Amino acid sequence: MKRLTILGATGSIGGSAADLLRRHADAFAAWALVGHRNVDRMLELVHMLRPARVVMTDGEAARALSGRLPAGVTLESGMDAAIAAAEAPEVDMVLAAMVGSVGLPAALAAVRAGKRVGLANKECLVTAGRIFMETARASGAEVVPVDSEHAAVHQCLVGHDRNSIRRVVLTASGGPFRDRDPSTMADITPEEAVAHPNWDMGAKISVDSATMMNKALELIEARWLFDLRPEQLSAIIHPQSLVHGLVEYVDGSVLAQLAEPDMRGPIAWAMQTSPRLESGIPFLELARRGRLDFEAVDETRFPAMRLVRRVLAGGDSLSIAFNAANEVANQAFRERRIAFTDIVRVVEAVLEASADVSVDGLDDVWSRDLEARRRAEDVIGSRMGGRLDAAR
Repeated sequence: MKRLTILGATGSIGGSAADLLRRHADAFAAWALVGHRNVDRMLELVHMLRPARVVMTDGEAARALSGRLPAGVTLESGMDAAIAAAEAPEVDMVLAAMVGSVGLPAALAAVRAGKRVGLANKECLVTAGRIFMETARASGAEVVPVDSEHAAVHQCLVGHDRNSIRRVVLTASGGPFRDRDPSTMADITPEEAVAHPNWDMGAKISVDSATMMNKALELIEARWLFDLRPEQLSAIIHPQSLVHGLVEYVDGSVLAQLAEPDMRGPIAWAMQTSPRLESGIPFLELARRGRLDFEAVDETRFPAMRLVRRVLAGGDSLSIAFNAANEVANQAFRERRIAFTDIVRVVEAVLEASADVSVDGLDDVWSRDLEARRRAEDVIGSRMGGRLDAAR
């Protein structure tokens, strides 16, 4: 029996993981569930999975759960408790699915402890990729990607010499604005941006998909995850979201992984790569689907994909600034403080003011992250103010 800690259990990844745990209750069990504020969803999961421990990183949420858990389930609160749940000796695998850079300490704790880590939090590698992967190599931890694109690439790499890789290609749906007139992009509302055509995701990730900032972040993630050079990374738009990733080899062969878009597939792969687990996703019927379309990324429509090349060519500090500024700008857009097209402008302004250096420790990561967030708020509050008012 393999026991799991799920970081970010109350989110969409946690829900998919819960389904898989129920399907394979003879082989896997939840040892700890870690959430933030969603008390009702945590209660549902506890009754479904019967973990030994529950952690709510928000103290008020923990107090709201107090006295409501089944007998034998321990309740704790705070990030320190989440870290303890990730590195606990009772745990065989950690599914790291917290949203944003806040999930880094617990995921890194699991890596330091040598766990198998199913990584669904791209910010861990975007903000501290060098540190994260060096720690994994030192501890013997196995990092298996849960992002659908990286899980696809991971599968295409099995059994192949890494020196034979010419290029890794991540696919992107193009989001809800793939065919929208670029001149109208400034009028996009948060409601429109959250309505992703292929995936059911949280608001932050859905907006990242609409700007293609998510794909830019995934390219940074792939750089560290697969130890690739920037020129070995690219992306292509594939509206059907059936081909999730491709690996091109030096002999001209291209391997692709295809599946219906359902996160249970990548999570099942992370839980157990061999033999594969039945995941519950529908089998792919290509004859019924009829066609697969691909097109180059339009960097005029999606300037984040232009901007990320500068980040990939630079030091760790640029990745930290890129991610932090995007988190601030994404939230500002969802709060209607800036226009959709200003998200990337804010990020670019922050990058222009950021140092281009390597980062060796978490203290430096947090310092540069905080600095970038402050700069992003300054840009939103001052430099962008007149432009935004004029645009409206």
